[in-house]
Amino acid sequence: MATYVVLIDWTEKGVGNFKDTVDRYEGARGQFEGMGITFKDIYWTLGAHDIVTIMDAPDDETLAAALLALGSQGNVRTTTLRAFSIDEMRGVIAKAG
Repeated sequence: MATYVVLIDWTEKGVGNFKDTVDRYEGARGQFEGMGITFKDIYWTLGAHDIVTIMDAPDDETLAAALLALGSQGNVRTTTLRAFSIDEMRGVIAKAG
């Protein structure tokens, strides 16, 4: 499983429906789990982004598909960052020589 940091920003529609944000998350979590994606953490934040999540997914394509489906509902836009654990980063460094 690969780990990702996903930065989520509400659209104008999403802000208008802010009271439903927890319910929308719970619905998305069920759909994502059905695709093999797990939410390790989720935080509603102040500042540049509205929500920050840490997710595990089987591969980039699966996560991209799930986030496209989520974004198509019109409430959020996402920015995805691939995250590497200590051990994974050691492997990257070893490959770099």
